[in-house]
Amino acid sequence: MFDFCFLHPGLIDAIKPFMDHYDNVDGVSYRRAIFLFLSNIGGATINDVALDFWHSGQNREDIGMEDLEHRLRAETMESQGGFAQSELMSGHLIDFFVPFLPLEYRHIKLCARDAYAARGLETDEATLDEVAKAMLYVPKEERLFSAQGCKSIPQRINFFLP
Repeated sequence: MFDFCFLHPGLIDAIKPFMDHYDNVDGVSYRRAIFLFLSNIGGATINDVALDFWHSGQNREDIGMEDLEHRLRAETMESQGGFAQSELMSGHLIDFFVPFLPLEYRHIKLCARDAYAARGLETDEATLDEVAKAMLYVPKEERLFSAQGCKSIPQRINFFLP
């Protein structure tokens, strides 16, 4: 995964010919290709929206694309770095911004359960709770969302093995 905040605009624009509105590039049609860019540029915006929903008594699952897409596009354009300055953005070649919503405590327990299952191990609710409690949650006041998602769970369960 690249962090597009620090990527030189010329580097990301190297793929522009493959995404632009050409019939083909060097005899190959890329019209049906799908390019996925992963970035944390909109992370703060996504967390703010999720927190606003929580404060208003709504569930994270109630967040729709209409709640985020405009804000994510605006944040990307205002960010410092390669993505904002790229011809991919100025040429409107990015069709969708798909947010990865923050994971809550209950999601972390599911990740832990899956990590145990991937090792062929069974576990109980108490152990899943212990793994989930050991994670860092943000914002500091509410401690609602996992700061790291699920990526560190497989290593973390080592501390809870019998």
